[in-house]
Amino acid sequence: MRMLRPLATTLGLAIVLSLPAGTALAQRAVNGNLQQDMTPAQFKAAGLDKLTPAELASLNDWLHGKVEQVAQQAAAQTDAGTSGAALAQAREEGRQEVIRKNRGFFDFGSKEPIQSTIAGEFAGFGKGRRFVLANGQEWEQTESTSLNLRKQDPKVTIKPGLAGAWYLQVEGSNTMPKVRRVK
Repeated sequence: MRMLRPLATTLGLAIVLSLPAGTALAQRAVNGNLQQDMTPAQFKAAGLDKLTPAELASLNDWLHGKVEQVAQQAAAQTDAGTSGAALAQAREEGRQEVIRKNRGFFDFGSKEPIQSTIAGEFAGFGKGRRFVLANGQEWEQTESTSLNLRKQDPKVTIKPGLAGAWYLQVEGSNTMPKVRRVK
């Protein structure tokens, strides 16, 4: 039982060293034998000095096999999980998500109009009014343009202008006040 703890420590070290970045290092680290790889103090503290030469050779063979097995599994997982095309696709999907979530803030994203509906009742335009869209965006009117019009869940188009300005147009109206995204 005393000998199992040092063996577990040695095996744990070998497995850690066999992670994908250290596969070659791990294989090289146990190609010799434990007596050569450890200092005499470590070898004795692990209780390995009590093993016969045949038992030590058997332990070395077993440990080398385990490290080789873990190294092969790690290499297979690395090959399967990090193909260049999959990584490029994941990056592009992440980039597109950031663009979608941040459109309307400053001059971020594409110059295409944003189309959605106002969630609930639209009660017209007025400076300081907030418009919550069905897509989760929230916009605030920044100029004093007014319009008295009531509609339920109207379709809206928010168009980019010059210098980061955005203009909101409600279906059925030609009035387009300047707005800014607040959420």
